Amino acid sequence: MKNKFLVELRAIAIIVTIVLTIKVTLVEAYIVPTGSMENTIMTGDFLVGSRFVYGMRTPDWIGIPYTDIGFFIPYIKFPEFKIPKKNDIFIFKYPRDKYVKYVKRCLAGPGDTLLVTEKKVFLNNEQIKPEYKPKFITPVMPKSYRQPDIFLSSETNINKDNTGPIYIPKKGDIFPIHEDTNWRFLLPIILMEGNSAKLINGDVSYTFTLQDPHDISRRKGDNNIYDKYFPSGNLITPWSKHISSEHFKYLFINDIPINEFSDYKTKQNYYWAMGDNRDDSLDSRYWGYVPENFILGEAVFCYFSINLNNWKPRWDRIGVLLK
Repeated sequence: MKNKFLVELRAIAIIVTIVLTIKVTLVEAYIVPTGSMENTIMTGDFLVGSRFVYGMRTPDWIGIPYTDIGFFIPYIKFPEFKIPKKNDIFIFKYPRDKYVKYVKRCLAGPGDTLLVTEKKVFLNNEQIKPEYKPKFITPVMPKSYRQPDIFLSSETNINKDNTGPIYIPKKGDIFPIHEDTNWRFLLPIILMEGNSAKLINGDVSYTFTLQDPHDISRRKGDNNIYDKYFPSGNLITPWSKHISSEHFKYLFINDIPINEFSDYKTKQNYYWAMGDNRDDSLDSRYWGYVPENFILGEAVFCYFSINLNNWKPRWDRIGVLLK
């Protein structure tokens, strides 16, 4: 009896190991909770994503699913079969909340220049005329209306319908570092490439992080997260309105004073992601670039779908290929 139990336990362990191996290296299932990719992907779609086309990778986090309880570990990435290209629908870790996964459409890649003007998207000075049909639900925002939370907000990056031109960094790009350096452009790149950044003035120190308290608080329903950030705590984001060019002299990269750097060379490629539902998508227009090492895979097809308004299955969505 005991031997039979051990045999069955061993068989279960082998099955679980095989399933987990497939899940983290080949394919994984995803549930879509928002309408940012409508009408290509609907709220309530269950997707299968290919994890190996952009390069299989070993797990980088061990913990309890759907919680923050766990820890990150070093991972190994295997050679890719292809790199993300324009119009691919890819899955990636949200840069401002590492526990959240996003699915969006890749609209630009490393070395490209992107411009959005009156909702029209231009790539390297040519208008993108997609085979898919983007969804628009609101009139064009006038250039006189500025959205303060837009990525790299400036005289040209005005709102979701009018932003750019924006350059998408590629591996090996060299950006100068001086007092006029754009914090919101360069610091996220430095952090996404595994470096540390701090503001140090005497005994006062603040550590830069990509993890945005607004996003984390919204996900967890916990406003106490703000206590860890400036001014109560010692964390601060590169896009914080509390920092300005006058703080540049207090910046340290990997504990080295910023005045010892003349430039920064990027270590990886970056991408620009947008939702097909252009008027209701939290995407690169708001939070910037998708780094290569955050990309998890390509969305392939919908294997099930349910209407979250009435909890009825959408049978016509089953088996739909995503393109």
